[in-house]
Formats: sequence, structure tokens, C-alpha cells
Amino acid sequence: MAILVKLYGTLKEKTERSEGTVEIEHQGIETVSDVLCRLNIKEGETSHLFVNGRYSGFRKRVKNGDRVAVFPKNMGLLYKWYFRREEDD
Repeated sequence: MAILVKLYGTLKEKTERSEGTVEIEHQGIETVSDVLCRLNIKEGETSHLFVNGRYSGFRKRVKNGDRVAVFPKNMGLLYKWYFRREEDD
């Protein structure tokens, strides 16, 4: 099983698939930050992150079967004003 990552906006260019969806193997991946690193995406390039539909942060733990959505800096959403980010501390 793998982690499904959906990239939006300009981040779609980081994948070979035009729809911006990529599956990555869970091995060596513990957090959203690790997912971004595997895809060569810098944290500063992102605005919002979601794990399984929940607003999340870079330290959020991920596991096999999780769905991660990543929005670029130029696609800011209102989530940061209305929802608390989930982090694993």
C-alpha cells in the first residue's frame, strides 16, 4: 500500500502526470514533511496541507493508505483563519 498525494496549482508540475496525483511508497516516510521532501517540494512552496481531508501541518504523521493534498503558496485558502492545524507533537 502507498500514500496518495494530490498536488494542486503549480505544484502539479512536480509530477509526470498532468492531474497532479502521485502514489509514493510509505517506506521511510513518517510525516507530511517527509512526503514533501520525497517529491522535492520545499515547505516554503506550500500554503495548505491536508491529510485525509483534515487541515494539517508539516509534522502530521502519515501512514499507508493516507491521502495527502498539497496546495502551493499562490493558492492561499481561508483555512488558516478558521481551522486549527492538526500536528503530531
